[in-house]
Amino acid sequence: MLKLIGALLILMATTWAGIEAAKNLSRRTRQLRQLRAALQSLESEIMYGQTPLREAALKLAKQHPKPLSLLFELFAAKLTDGGTTVKNAWDESLGENWKSLSLKQGEFEILSQFGETLGQHDRYHQQQKILLTMSQLEREEQDAAERQGKYEKMFKSLGFLSGLLLIILLI
Repeated sequence: MLKLIGALLILMATTWAGIEAAKNLSRRTRQLRQLRAALQSLESEIMYGQTPLREAALKLAKQHPKPLSLLFELFAAKLTDGGTTVKNAWDESLGENWKSLSLKQGEFEILSQFGETLGQHDRYHQQQKILLTMSQLEREEQDAAERQGKYEKMFKSLGFLSGLLLIILLI
């Protein structure tokens, strides 16, 4: 009876690990899509609403779900505090929220480069930088969706099957 309970716990744990790995793939795709939508909203706020960057970041924080909203919330707070540049405020916000996002290092580099130009140009050039960043993130999103399609089911199955293998080896 004790072996059966142990085997069931092993199977549940490895299956859960596989499901979590698969969820991480889908979270990445979803967050990239949300990030592109946020940048599109930022572009609209800057170009058409002529909204200051701090207020635009607050609006974005209200419009988007966590953990993306936390990035813009913290960014707006750092801009409000003053004593820092827009680039530093963006980098600090990105660094503090990075662990809560399911993004890869490539996306971090894209967002970091975006932060270097944020608030330093006129509206037209800022729009061009936002569009460039959005196109880079679109490529990353396509890659993430492709990976999700290839590996999501495999991770789920692999978790379950590795649990079965472990049980067989232990029995």
